[in-house]
Amino acid sequence: MDNNITASGALNGTLDAHNATISASQETVWSLLQDFSFLALEAQLVLGALGIIYVGAHASLHRPPSAAAPTRQKGTKKNDDHGDHRDDERITQGLELSDAIMFPVMAGIMLVGLYYLIQYLQDPEILNKVLRWYISTMSIVSLFSLYAHGMGLVVGFIFPRYWRGRDGVLRKANQATRQVSLCDDVGNVSHPGKDGDSPLPGVLSCLPLGKRAGKAAWDARELVMRQWLFKFYVHGMGDEKAKIKLTHMIAFFASIATALIYSSTSSSFLSNVLGYGLCYGSFLVLSPTDLLIGSLVLSGLFVYDIVMVFYTPYMVTVATTLDVPIKLTFKAASRQSILGLGDIVLPGLLMAWALRLDLWLHYQRKVKYEPTELQIREKDDSGTVVIRKEMKHREIKPPYVTAQGAWGERFWTGVFGRKPMPAEISASKFPKTYFYATVIGYALGMAATLSMLLVFKRGQPALLYLVPGVLGSLYVTAFARGEMKLIWGYTEDGSIDTKDVVVEVDADGRATKRIGEMKDGVVDTTKDDKKKKDEREEEAKKKDDEAKRIKDAKMKESHKVFNISLETMPVAPG
Repeated sequence: MDNNITASGALNGTLDAHNATISASQETVWSLLQDFSFLALEAQLVLGALGIIYVGAHASLHRPPSAAAPTRQKGTKKNDDHGDHRDDERITQGLELSDAIMFPVMAGIMLVGLYYLIQYLQDPEILNKVLRWYISTMSIVSLFSLYAHGMGLVVGFIFPRYWRGRDGVLRKANQATRQVSLCDDVGNVSHPGKDGDSPLPGVLSCLPLGKRAGKAAWDARELVMRQWLFKFYVHGMGDEKAKIKLTHMIAFFASIATALIYSSTSSSFLSNVLGYGLCYGSFLVLSPTDLLIGSLVLSGLFVYDIVMVFYTPYMVTVATTLDVPIKLTFKAASRQSILGLGDIVLPGLLMAWALRLDLWLHYQRKVKYEPTELQIREKDDSGTVVIRKEMKHREIKPPYVTAQGAWGERFWTGVFGRKPMPAEISASKFPKTYFYATVIGYALGMAATLSMLLVFKRGQPALLYLVPGVLGSLYVTAFARGEMKLIWGYTEDGSIDTKDVVVEVDADGRATKRIGEMKDGVVDTTKDDKKKKDEREEEAKKKDDEAKRIKDAKMKESHKVFNISLETMPVAPG
């Protein structure tokens, strides 16, 4: 009996140990599955953040100071083949040194105010409704830009201007004649098209479209590419003109619908859409101006984020309590991952600036210096102004070609291998060294954030890892390439956007000294840069005053009071 009891006890003990082992194994597997689910969720969050930064940074491209404005023939208008080109000159709000202090201060005031308002109201639903309505309304413009540009991108893939057929030959669609011409690799027409050509690209062009279907395809292409000129005038208030297309109108109503639906349903998906729209709009209108200001702004917010997350309850409470589009939220089962829009926009602004820096460097390397005999006005040792003639070199900037969009054309023209492309397509391909360096730095910063989140099981201040990642990658790349002084001098405040600059060059043809700006064949070195800037501003002010005087004189005669019109524009060839 004792033996039986002993054997039974030993068997039970063995079974218990086995069951414990199985239970531990199951817990380990479940923990791994949970961690995998968490990592998949976080990967979705990181890719979403990087995606909107990548798209927004490319949408923010405009003519760099190292490129000349494209010349247009007198009496001609700039027609956009795809209708998605924005103006070469974009209006942006550049940050100033004072913003390096005000950003964290204002952010702190708003965060603390929201925290105590939540504590006072007890029920955050009232605050959520007010903020949802306010942010939904304010995000309509940003959503419109995101939707319109997104639809323009889709149109570029369906109805590109250029594409290569299966034979590898470049083709160009002409909407005005509704024909597809054969071109050489740089876009020069070699064989004119014929009636009945399909406007669809690539292998789709081989589809046997009947006469009616072919006409419908060209009609659809014209519908999405045709531009209308919208004019709005109110006496004493302003005269506005804008080119609009079908995609713009669809985007306008879609952005309003998105805002209305979100404000009434509070969908987490639509909240993320509005968040992406706000990020995208920020990249289009805000600029760090230069590396110093961008570094100071990020450094100040780096300290702010650490203090607010680790040493106060403000950040975590507000982020988890408010259900408004000030964050990206991704959910999977019982897990939820949150990333504040500030963790996307603030590093993203510097990353977009880095992309524009790459474009500036790309055109800077194309600048040429043309020998020119000039009259130079300068002061001698006694202070007397003298004029002498001397052979100097005038800076010749290359004309700017729009670097935005053309992703559809790049896809269809490059699908059959690496071949030359027309200038309006290849312009979007330029070395993006500093931008990709910051992308890697941002990805590493997010990886560090997620690692610390798994280790400490609590919310982490993302800027603690993102700021060193983005700034560090930018500075390390600049030092490694020996270009720190060069990029430190790049600014978007307009001071380096000059023309007719005269320089001295060395034996290798590189500019070594800036002498001044040429005006009417004379270079005046007797005035400093500040005086020249003041003179330019004064001259611009005089022109504005004269234009206003002429306008006011005309207004005293019979004039329009209010007018709204929509005019069709000629069909562009492309």
